[in-house]
Amino acid sequence: MAVDIETTRRIARLARIAVAETELPHLAGELNAILSFVAELDGLDVAGVAPMTSVTPMKLRLRKDEVTEGGIADQVLANAPRGEDGFFAVPKVIE
Repeated sequence: MAVDIETTRRIARLARIAVAETELPHLAGELNAILSFVAELDGLDVAGVAPMTSVTPMKLRLRKDEVTEGGIADQVLANAPRGEDGFFAVPKVIE
């Protein structure tokens, strides 16, 4: 898939990025380089590769899953700018 100048202009507009007309050809070239690299990766055989979330082995520290009564609503509401009847009070956003 090749990205032309018009597509680059549209991508910049959708991303709300101000790009000068003189920069569009260079940006289109960079986008095409990225897409060709991704296409190259698409051709790799990863059938025997396990999914991973990090390049270093990590183990999640888990806490004990215990049911508590909570009972700290007053402390939580103390951090709120406004509270009303035990709830967070927020400005109205829908007319």
